[in-house]
Amino acid sequence: VDYEEEGSGGGGYAKVMSEGFQAAQRDMYAQQAREVDIIITTALIPGKPAPRLITAEMVRSMKPGSVIVDMAAEQGGNCELTVPGEAVVRHGVTIIGYTDLASRMARQSSTLYATNLFRLSEELCKTKDGVIHVNMDDDAIRGLTVIKDGEITWPAPPLAPAAPRPAPKPAAAVAEKKGGSHGHGSTGPLPARTLAIIFAVGALAFWFVGAYAPAAFLGHFTVFVLACFIGYMVVWNVTPALHTPLMSVTNAISSIIAIGALVQIAPPAAGSLGRPDGLILWLAFAALVLTAVNMFGGFAVTRRMLAMFRK
Repeated sequence: VDYEEEGSGGGGYAKVMSEGFQAAQRDMYAQQAREVDIIITTALIPGKPAPRLITAEMVRSMKPGSVIVDMAAEQGGNCELTVPGEAVVRHGVTIIGYTDLASRMARQSSTLYATNLFRLSEELCKTKDGVIHVNMDDDAIRGLTVIKDGEITWPAPPLAPAAPRPAPKPAAAVAEKKGGSHGHGSTGPLPARTLAIIFAVGALAFWFVGAYAPAAFLGHFTVFVLACFIGYMVVWNVTPALHTPLMSVTNAISSIIAIGALVQIAPPAAGSLGRPDGLILWLAFAALVLTAVNMFGGFAVTRRMLAMFRK
């Protein structure tokens, strides 16, 4: 939990936030308080009391055994239940409000510093054939060395610039271009022979359907073929990186499929030609189930994407 001051007028960040933004901020804090185990607050405005960001209700909603480290306790604390200079337990949550945290970290800081010096000594005192060897080829050791064998070695020479990356081979680039010219998301034309074969097979299939299918079926089949063609052109020519956002857009198309399936499943109206056969009912039911999975799955994935950006 952080809290920044904006500008040099000392007005503070709170004055430039709308009430709606602050309400959304409080809701986010309340949700996070229920999920996390540790909260560390550092929100301070120079010369003013610390803003109250964690309310008593939020503390009550935290899991037992959770910890709040209020580093703004010197100015009153960011938590409503903080007691400056003490560590208290409220509703099963430990609230640390020490105002001298820096002086309490002597042991941890000394241990960390000693560990760094120890690792440095290990690196400096490597032996070679029983003799301490100072590796002047190591950039870190070379920069630390002032005198070696009675010779002043400081300052260290500037580091050599990193070698530039090798340029990609033209042959590899051409091969990649040829391999991906007809792939997913590309807009390159198909070879004439492949296109002719596809059109020939499609024309033969359409002739077969038109010659043997009933007239009432042809109208629906034409709409189905056009829908498949439009769907292919819309989805296949989209970059794969944009497919997840596209799922929300396809919900509009899925809703049309759901309506059509419901019309087939619905009981016939008075004076109608009769109820459709079982095959149509089962196909409509399968279409309805798959469409529902697609619609709700699209909304769920989109909601997770938006949640990542909110955090």
